[in-house]
Amino acid sequence: MLDLILKDIPQVSHPDLLVGMNTADDAGVFRISPDTALIQTVDFFTPIVDDPYAFGQISAANSLSDVYAMGGRPITALNICGFPSDDVPPEMIAEVLKGAYDKVAESGALLVGGHSVEDVEPKFGLSVTGIVHPDQVTTNAGAKVGDRLILTKPLGTGLMSDAYQNDELSEEDFLPAIETMSQLNKVASEQMVALGASGCTDVTGFGLMGHGLEMAIASGVGFVIRASEVPFFETARKVAERREGGGLKRNRAAHEAQVHFADGIDEPIQRLMFDPQTSGGLLIALAPEQTNDLIKTLQELNVDARVIGDVVAEHPGEIQMI
Repeated sequence: MLDLILKDIPQVSHPDLLVGMNTADDAGVFRISPDTALIQTVDFFTPIVDDPYAFGQISAANSLSDVYAMGGRPITALNICGFPSDDVPPEMIAEVLKGAYDKVAESGALLVGGHSVEDVEPKFGLSVTGIVHPDQVTTNAGAKVGDRLILTKPLGTGLMSDAYQNDELSEEDFLPAIETMSQLNKVASEQMVALGASGCTDVTGFGLMGHGLEMAIASGVGFVIRASEVPFFETARKVAERREGGGLKRNRAAHEAQVHFADGIDEPIQRLMFDPQTSGGLLIALAPEQTNDLIKTLQELNVDARVIGDVVAEHPGEIQMI
């Protein structure tokens, strides 16, 4: 659907535009000096939790993640708010904004303003500006044959959110997902840059398969992912045994022709691979000799990073799940 919408939008080019729309990357990157480039991104969505403060935190972490995926450092952020003025108490809106403010402060960026409109359904997110050295931009087009693939957060937040919103999952069972979605990808980003990661994307609405395919296509390579190594919430696996949400179905319909599952990978696991994530982890391509150092460092810093697969020359633009 998005391809059809954007097909007639011209692809802009400029000597200083380092990352534009042509590779479906996480953010735009524009060089403003020999040693500084701006990263620009925006994201917002409707509430997926009942707690307004947690919603603000999750939405902010999700918006900031695009800068981290590019290997950058967020410096400023703007709120984007849509709320029905007659139905949402001002105190609730204030809690959303407070949650976002605290998460932006945790990132080291400054929240410098925003814009609000009346809307029939609440929506919230951030426009974020970051900076990165032009020679250290980590794009989704940089994965190299021989790299290992590393994922830094478990899958399943989409399925768990759907189940929670449909009263099929208790708040207690949903809490681990809320905590994970609220976590910044700051540490993972800093460490992958320090070790010279080849490429990166964050795993959000298109799920692991959708964003993985974007990365494989942009890099001109194939991915082999070991299903047994992909981390996921055990509660999400149980939810996947009985349901798949609308976003998951759309992701699967859009991408399943380029994803090939080995015999024996059961249906719930296949569903998790297409599950749309909110504020998901980073999918990092890194040289094998650096992989153990990254995993060890991240786990010491309480980031549950896992090696989940390899970058290969075979079947470019496709993913083999084994």
